[in-house]
Amino acid sequence: MKSPSLRAPALCLGLLALTACGKKEQGAPHMPPPQVGVITAQPQNEPLTKDLVGRLSSFRSADVRARVAGVLLKRDYTEGTDVKKGQLLFQIDPAPLKAALAAAQAALAQAQATYTNAKVNAQRSRELAPKGYISKSDLDNALAAERTAAAAVQAARANVQTARINLDYANVVSPIDGRAGQQQVTEGALVGSGSATLLTTVDQIDPLYVNFTMSVADMEQLRQAQSNGGVTLAQPNQASVQVTLPDGSAYAEPGTLDFTAVTVDPSTGAVNLRAKIPNPKHSLLPGMYVTLKAKLGEQHKVFLIPQQAVLRDTVGAYTFVVGADGKTRRHDVTASSMSGSDWVITSGLAAGDQVVVSGVQNVHEDAPAKATPWQPQAAAGGQAPGATGKPAGGK
Repeated sequence: MKSPSLRAPALCLGLLALTACGKKEQGAPHMPPPQVGVITAQPQNEPLTKDLVGRLSSFRSADVRARVAGVLLKRDYTEGTDVKKGQLLFQIDPAPLKAALAAAQAALAQAQATYTNAKVNAQRSRELAPKGYISKSDLDNALAAERTAAAAVQAARANVQTARINLDYANVVSPIDGRAGQQQVTEGALVGSGSATLLTTVDQIDPLYVNFTMSVADMEQLRQAQSNGGVTLAQPNQASVQVTLPDGSAYAEPGTLDFTAVTVDPSTGAVNLRAKIPNPKHSLLPGMYVTLKAKLGEQHKVFLIPQQAVLRDTVGAYTFVVGADGKTRRHDVTASSMSGSDWVITSGLAAGDQVVVSGVQNVHEDAPAKATPWQPQAAAGGQAPGATGKPAGGK
């Protein structure tokens, strides 16, 4: 048992300690609300774009084939070079074809001689029949022989024309302007016997086609947005595409959408589309896979929000907005696509919303924040309001 004289000092010490603690708590500084940079959301019109993947193909591709049977004598072009329409590419041995033409011409001369004799005989019969010197049967036979000889002349002329065409086919020419490919058959080979032998291929690569697809769900979504007035779709010959090369750089020449299928491809469940891309420098080649941004129309009353202002979690995309009471609140948004460094927000925001861009890491939902206009130049230099991670006014 402690004496009363010892309990009194201990009680005094306890009171002093409590008093000191109370003074310390009362003197703790109040933390000011974090300073954040905000922008005022304003609706505007923005091009409707879709990021897609496509494959390049030749504008025209022509198979060069042997159209007559014969032995291939010579290749008259350099593989992989540009050729013109009508330019000689291959030569097939013309000797048998020349002989066939000569035989056809001889047959024509024989048919013409036969026709001349039949014509003279028929004319004589026409003159003698009215005088009763020949029978009606003899007249009919003479006229029939004349008609038969005339038909034989026409057939012989057709054979001569066919033989001349076959002789022309001995010189195999390019059907289009383009770039000629590899030779498929070597000199000395028998070509065109039984089938039209493929000799090479000529591809026109200026312009090029880029073929791509779009899902039925995306197409239906665009149509519904157009019917609701949120989107105006471009006409097929006015929709443009911008190709991105495999190294990530943008191709200089924009393309134009020129074909949209009216049916769904059953193998992919998507709609096939095609655009025409100028290729004057031949820097693009058929068969390449490229990414492209298709401008399909215009979106109405959307918001452009800097990329750093749009956050994501398991629920989806959202932003923080500073309300009229100075408190921040979460707004779930729909970010449809990128426009430069900004997200295109189609829903979740209203005109006049103060969207937090910088200082987001210091923001808590339903907590006060001090909003100041966001300065993009300052943000680029790392001096945006609230971007240092310290409370506004902190040292």
